[in-house]
Amino acid sequence: MAVPIEARARAKVNLTLHVTGQRADGYHLLDSLVVFADIADRLTCVPTQEMSLTVDGAFASGVPTDSRNLAWRAAELANTPCHISLEKNVPHGAGLGGGSADAAAVLRAFDRRDLATQLGADVPVCLSDAPQRMRGIGERLQRLDTVPGFALVLVNPDIHLPTADVFRALAHKSGSPMDALPGRPGEDWTDWLRRQRNDLQDAAQGLAPEIGEVLGALKNAKLARMTGSGSTCFGLYPDLAQARQAEAEISQIHPNWWVRATRTLGSVN
Repeated sequence: MAVPIEARARAKVNLTLHVTGQRADGYHLLDSLVVFADIADRLTCVPTQEMSLTVDGAFASGVPTDSRNLAWRAAELANTPCHISLEKNVPHGAGLGGGSADAAAVLRAFDRRDLATQLGADVPVCLSDAPQRMRGIGERLQRLDTVPGFALVLVNPDIHLPTADVFRALAHKSGSPMDALPGRPGEDWTDWLRRQRNDLQDAAQGLAPEIGEVLGALKNAKLARMTGSGSTCFGLYPDLAQARQAEAEISQIHPNWWVRATRTLGSVN
């Protein structure tokens, strides 16, 4: 009897996202600080003769259950047909890694990390839960040893933003890279983060003005910014207790939004 293999696909959070150029083939060059939250999809892979996939969970609606799903494609690419049970707990199309994290979880489960670049620019960074600096088109990864864990509130206004649309709306595609990262764990990372950017935020807000409303709801955070290509935004808080208080307050005012207090996994906690 085949032994089930279980995996987690954590939500990816781009604390920064600088667009530093565009290649001749259309791919954008990035410089981004990526961390992972303690919120995750859960996958169970059972080796079988033919591929199949079922999806449940809070965000199952609209997730394909065939070869359009990146987790399915990852198993096929790894030549490991299986039945995948996917519990979708993280909003998809929301700048949180989504299908890329699910695909990376399947590759980890079958020990085929070498295939990640064939599945998309965000898949390689999702192979590890460690804080990383992501450059190039996503293939240049540097594990970081001094990044603390952060208390966050993640907020999504129930809007799906196609990544390609956001990049097309980007007016300037040759911004500066990130500043030099803090060299010691004790340095003020929040102050450093305030000086960085998400270059896609204005473009995304032009397509979805609700993002501005989300950032306004996070006005009491130490820092509020969009993650990835949107539409999820994060707010940084001094600790998890204050993040949970903000979660409760925002949820009461906006009951139709997805609001979650969480903590990111740091290399230093």
